[in-house]
Parts: sequence; structure tokens; C-alpha cells
Amino acid sequence: MSMDDNLNLFSLVDEEEKSAPNKKRGSKLDVVEMEYKQAHAVTWQELFEGFDTIHAITFSSGLNFVYQLLDMFDRAEIIFGCEHILSSSMNQIIAYQDKLIERMREQSSDKMNDLLVRMDKGEVRFYVSRGTVSHEKLYLLEAADGRKRVITGSANMSYHAFGGMQRENICFVDGDEAYDWYYSVFQSLLEESSDEITTKALQYADAGENIDELPIAGTIKANKVFVIEPTETTADDASEVKFILDVHNLADKLKPYMPKQDKKASKQGKTIISAAQIVKLLRQIQNEKIKEKELRSEYPQLIIDADKQSAALNGEALNLHPTEEEIRHDVGLFRDYMDGYSRFHGDYEGMQYRYFEFANWFFCSPLMATMRDMAARFDQQRLPYPVFGLVYGQSKAGKTSFLETLLKMMIGQKPKISAPDFTRSGIENLKRTVQGAPIIVDDLTNTRFNQHAIETIKNDDFGVSDHLTHYSAVVISANEDVKAVAPEVIRRTVICRVEAGLTNTEVMRSNVVRSVQQKIGTAFYREYLRRMLEQMPDLLDQLKDDENEAPDILQVSSEVIVAVMQQFGSDVLPDYIRTLSLENYFSEHVTGKYAIKLIQNAWRTSKKSFVVNKHSNELRYNAGVPYEADRLMKELPETLEAHKSREWVVMNLQAAREFFDVNFRKGLWWF
Repeated sequence: MSMDDNLNLFSLVDEEEKSAPNKKRGSKLDVVEMEYKQAHAVTWQELFEGFDTIHAITFSSGLNFVYQLLDMFDRAEIIFGCEHILSSSMNQIIAYQDKLIERMREQSSDKMNDLLVRMDKGEVRFYVSRGTVSHEKLYLLEAADGRKRVITGSANMSYHAFGGMQRENICFVDGDEAYDWYYSVFQSLLEESSDEITTKALQYADAGENIDELPIAGTIKANKVFVIEPTETTADDASEVKFILDVHNLADKLKPYMPKQDKKASKQGKTIISAAQIVKLLRQIQNEKIKEKELRSEYPQLIIDADKQSAALNGEALNLHPTEEEIRHDVGLFRDYMDGYSRFHGDYEGMQYRYFEFANWFFCSPLMATMRDMAARFDQQRLPYPVFGLVYGQSKAGKTSFLETLLKMMIGQKPKISAPDFTRSGIENLKRTVQGAPIIVDDLTNTRFNQHAIETIKNDDFGVSDHLTHYSAVVISANEDVKAVAPEVIRRTVICRVEAGLTNTEVMRSNVVRSVQQKIGTAFYREYLRRMLEQMPDLLDQLKDDENEAPDILQVSSEVIVAVMQQFGSDVLPDYIRTLSLENYFSEHVTGKYAIKLIQNAWRTSKKSFVVNKHSNELRYNAGVPYEADRLMKELPETLEAHKSREWVVMNLQAAREFFDVNFRKGLWWF
């Protein structure tokens, strides 16, 4: 196609537009006409070297690459744009600038000091775009001898883009004409929609107590008043970029404190920001920080970083190498605590088994969010990584003290919330504040369980779209029987039903719990956590391969606990301290164990409650009342093909024999 043909093509477009004036069309674009000469195979250093000054626009960057690139130039001006935001909201702008500066600080102190020195000298200047979506990748190079070069295309300022690690379209043009035109583009963005990142901003600015040091605050102070123009830009792909997600999360948090639209300017969608409003915003955020600090003192922050193999509690690094003496002390106390259940009345052995299973999940629950995030990223199942637990059964079974003891072993504290505060929205808000350590909801009634807990558990996609990795598991404790729950709840919840307890007098006389809780430390858990973190890279890698089965973190966790207790306790452990797997929690025989027990007992004591029909392969059981039949139905697996008729539960006979381990033969009544 000739140049004339190209011009004719654009002419046709113009004519088409004129002939269809009512047809919605996009705005006119600045399209640069170029000529192809040849392609070159060069390194990124060769592409940029030989010039003294750089002006650049990039919406994404690898900061290590940025700093290395800056070393090649005597003077530099860089505008950081944004692909997805910025909208016309002040909170979005503040959030973006805060997170950008936070990323820029993630360098070694030596690099940061060198950069600050160059900024003070005026050799390097950084800007951040504001209010205008900038998807440009533009690099303007100039030499002292007058040579000029324009580099453009798809490559952001990063090693991935310029290091040959991904496909990019990179073009360059040498000469004054191209440089002058593109420089006007750079200057336009710089002057009309950018805020400078000063040395003070880079050192101190944040969206908290130093919000007045953010770049946009400096612009507002200088201009006395500031107008944000509305934009039609949306953030369609925010979930794909963690940095952008952080921006949006912080923006949501800041939104309630932002100034409202000016009434006079509201028709135009404008928001006017004054310097006084920045001061007011600072006070509001300071007050919120105080409230948040108070809340976090009540609900600790346990941050476990699988990548860095580290953990911190309330901002203080945890020592993951406790002494042998400390570990032996805590292991012995935990063993004493668990062995103490042998004095309970009822099925105390079953209680020890169930409590150990629950403790295993409880200890590894802070790692579940990380596992669930990786599973979501690679389209894997999240069900093997439950973040809800339920402990219920008769009173005086030590449920509350058991959970408090586990939490004491993890974080040295035993906070919990009361049952009346349990709602779906309340729990989700709490999970955004509390991190790592399980949230214990104590003494939940059957009514509130049905009203709030079931729906909360069924919709367990919290944190998935935001890629959150530190949110807490929720543990519900209930004294009364919460009845059977729907299969979709059972599949998402680690359930521990206890059927043993103490008398009132025995409860009063017992001091084992109080003694253990006073003396036990966190050494056992810290040793456990270090060993678990060593396993995490392999577990996470397995999730990246869809040909592998979902890695069983509960099995790995139990293996670690057993190993620690053998090494620092006794080689011979009681039967209930054992290696577990996902099967111990969610196999059909586990989730239906109380249905199995009910049917087995009923067959031994009341065969008249059953009708067995060999010819139709049908087993009918009379539960007595319809609601008991409903309860039983919820615990039966699909293989039984069960259905209900008033108080009767009808099942596949052969499947029932296998599931309940009962022959269901009625002697003379067999037909």
C-alpha cells in the first residue's frame, strides 16, 4: 500500500464519519507516522548508552532496573503513570501515590541514600501522574553533542521488558523532529497532570500521619486550591496486578475521610480540595490510627511470610529458633493438658482424638490464606484449605479453655469475641483488621449459627479477589448441639464434636487448665512454625502444577507436630497424637460419623425402626419425627441415594451396608 493509499484510507474514515454523524465514535488520536528502516539486535544498555539526559514516562516499573538505568545518565526526569487508575476520586490518587512511594523505599539503604543525594542536587526528579490514565512507555534521550533519540513501544521500565524475558515491541527514532514532538507530550503530562515526588515525600510521606507530605498535598499547598476533573476511566483489570489491588484496598479505606463534592461544582462532577481539608484529613487519619491501634492490641497481628521464611507478632519479629529447654517445657505442658482429658466422663478417648485433630488444623490455620491465594491464582481447589472451625457438644467439656490454650501457645494471649457480635459483615470487617491468629467466637447459639454462621461459611470467598494472604481463620464454639449442617458447610469447616465432660464439682476442683495456661509459652509453636515454613515453598509449588493433587498441608502439619513432640518429649506417644491427612477431616465416614453412630445404635436397640427390602435394594429408617430425618439426611453421602418421606429416610440398601458397616438382616422378617 502506497503513502497515497494510506492517506486515502484516512480520508475515507473522515467521509464515513460525516455520513453517519449520529454514530458514536472515539476521540481523535495522536498517531505518529513512521518509516521502517531495519531491526537491530542490541542489549538494553546499548540502546540507552551514549546519552546524558533522559526524560521518561512509564506506568509500570521494576525499581532495581530504574536505579540501574539512572546510573547511565547525568540528569533524569521520570513520570510514573498508571494504567488502571486514576479516577476522579481523591482517595484513589492518595492511595496510588502512597503505594508508589512505599515501593520506591523498598531498596537498600545505600541505594536510597545515593538517590536522595542526586535528588537534592537536582540531577534526578520523579513525578507521579494524577487524574490522567497514562499507559505510555516513552524514553527521550539527549546527548551533550546534540544527538537525540526517542524510544517507544510496549516496554515498561523493567528488566522483564528490556531484558528479553518477554515479547515486547520496542522502536527508536533518532533526530530532532521526533524528539521535539514527543518532548511536548512529556511536558504536557508533566505540567497538567503530575505531582513531584520530593526528597521529603520519598523519606516520610504515607497515607497515615504523614499524608500531608504526599506529592498531591504539595501541589495543593502551592496552588491553594485544586480541582479534580471527572474521568470515564475504569479499573477493569485491577485484580491482575497486586500493586493495583493494594491501591484500591487503601483507597476504599480512605474513602470515608475524603472531602465531598462542591455543591456548586457538583453538576460538573468536580471535587475542590483546599489546603485546610488536607489538615482536617490528617487529624481524621491520626484519630483512626489510634482506634486501630487499640483494636489491634485486643486482636493481635500474626504475620507469617512464607517467602521470607519469617514471622512477626504485632510488628515484632518472632524468634523461630527457641532453645531446646523452652521447647521441652512447652511440649511437656501440652502433653499434660491433652492427657488430662482421660479424667473426663464419657467418650474421653474420642475427645482426645478430635481435639488433637482440631489442634493440628488450628496451628496451621495462619498459613491457609497463603495456600488459598495460590490455589485461586492457578485455578485449583480451595476446599483442602479450610478457614472455618466448629467445636460443639455438651457443656463442661473444656471447649473454651482448649481454644484459649491453643491460642496462648501461638501468640501468648487468648483474645476472643462474644457470640452476640457474630454477623457476616462483622466477621469480615474483623478479618480485615485481625491477621493470622484465629478469631474465636465463643458460645454461639443454635439460632445465631443458623442466622449468620451458615451463610458466612458457605460464601467463603473472602480475600480471594483481593489476593489477601494474612487473614485469620474463624473458630466457632457452641455448648448446645448446632444440629447437622448442610454438606456445603461440612465441606468447608473443620468440625469437632465432643461427647465427654466433667461434673460441676470436678470443674471447680480442677486446676490443670489454669496451671498450663499460666506456664505454657510459645516455644513449641515457634519451633513448629519454623519447620512448617521450610515446607511451604514445596507446597506452594505443587499448587502451580494442575497435574498434581492438591498438597495436603494438614498432613504435613501433623507430621511436624509429631516430630517435635517425639524429639522434645517422648519417643512413645499416645495413639491420639498421630499423623493425619485430609481424609481424617473430610472423608465421608468422618463427616457422616454421627449418622453412622446413630444408625448402628438404632439397629442394635430398635430394629423395628427399619424396613429392609432386599428385592428393591431399599433400606427405610424411621427417625421418629421429620426434623430428625432432615438432620440425618444432611450427613449422608450421595452414594446412599437417600431421600426423605416425612419421618422416614429411604436409602440404597447395598450402599448403606457398606457405609454403616451393618448387614441389615432381620432374620425371619428378611424379604
